[in-house]
Amino acid sequence: MKFQLNHYGLVLFILLVGVSPLLAQSGTTDQQPEIERVVNAIDRLYRHDSSHTLMEMEIHTPHWSRTLKLEAWSEGMDKTFIRILQPQKERGMGTLRIDNEMWNYLPKTNKVMKIPPSMMMSSWMGSDFKNNDLVKEFTFTENYTFEYMRPDEAKKGLLYLKCTPKPGEPIVWGHVVVAVDSETLIPKWEKYYDEHNDLMRIMYFKDVETFDGRQLPSVMELVPQTKEGHKTVLHYIEAEFDIQIDERIFSLRNLRTFRK
Repeated sequence: MKFQLNHYGLVLFILLVGVSPLLAQSGTTDQQPEIERVVNAIDRLYRHDSSHTLMEMEIHTPHWSRTLKLEAWSEGMDKTFIRILQPQKERGMGTLRIDNEMWNYLPKTNKVMKIPPSMMMSSWMGSDFKNNDLVKEFTFTENYTFEYMRPDEAKKGLLYLKCTPKPGEPIVWGHVVVAVDSETLIPKWEKYYDEHNDLMRIMYFKDVETFDGRQLPSVMELVPQTKEGHKTVLHYIEAEFDIQIDERIFSLRNLRTFRK
């Protein structure tokens, strides 16, 4: 299941990626593990060969809130398919991503729309995720340099990393600060700063549960810092990983087809 906020393409893309097995427990803040091991664990948390997930997306603004129920499939890093199941007025809407291309399906007009570059920074389904978050794919390991740090608000039992994009990488963030549980290496939060060192968004990881024999945060909460009262919360309901998926799932034909 992979919809991810952030270095994976941000976090919508996270939503749609499944987990890999967690690395072995790795010491405490007093005895820091090798930083490469920690970064690799973060990158692998929501990665998988394939996944099929059921989830809810809560979108909150100062003036309204709504909840979408979603079913999603993913294969590797290149293919994602999302179908909206609820609410009824949006039932059947879908999104298909193949490599760097993306299409939306609107059942009311029975039309498939390819998302042009000019719309990639637009909101996905009214959430705090952008269309671009489903397409761009970055990892801390390959696209960032990283180092341990200790912020003023440091807490016992957490490791803190500062990740900075490598020169020339097409990444909008100036740097990202990540807080990770020192034993499980599961992230607690990720803070995204622009090139002026202003905090732009925070992704919180909450409520670790077991899905298909694997542990991962079942709740991810994206809070933009430039829009007061806005947040988007993703809840995993069901998830299965490393499964066989019919290639026809990731097709424009399937995007147009929805059984009521």
